[in-house]
Parts: sequence; structure tokens; C-alpha cells
Amino acid sequence: MKILIDEMDDGWDEKLKELGFDAYSVKKLRSEGHKLRTDYSVINYAKENNMVLVTRDTESGQACEENNLPYILLDNSEIFKIVLDKLKNN
Repeated sequence: MKILIDEMDDGWDEKLKELGFDAYSVKKLRSEGHKLRTDYSVINYAKENNMVLVTRDTESGQACEENNLPYILLDNSEIFKIVLDKLKNN
């Protein structure tokens, strides 16, 4: 499974690679010359390369949902679930 880390979480790709995942960063790909300036371009790149998009951008998550593309959305509700789970387990 290939993973595309959206710009806000640049650096996670390196951490995931250390754990054996095939991960890429939008920011690093852009610095290599890939045209990934818009949400559409990022989503399309993930689709063309059979990648799971990891993003905090709600609109990108919705676009992936509407088009049946694999994604992980780290929006406020997901972060709240993590906080709530940690509070319940303490």
C-alpha cells in the first residue's frame, strides 16, 4: 500500500518509511517538480498512483469519499475521538 501524506503533516512520510510503509509527502514531491498545488491535483495524483491520501483537509476527504478513493481524514472530530478514548482509558 502506498501512502500520500498531505502538506500539513510533512515528515510523517519519513516516520512511516522507518516502519516499513511506502509513504510519500506532497511537499517533497512538489519540491521534486510535481505539480501538486491544488487539492484536485493532490487527489488525482493519489488516484493515479493507487495511494491512500492522509489529510487534515475536510474538502479533500469529502472529495475522496465522493469518488470512492481511499483516504484517512484527520479532522477535528477524529482528533476528538482520540482525545476522548485516551481520557476514558486513564
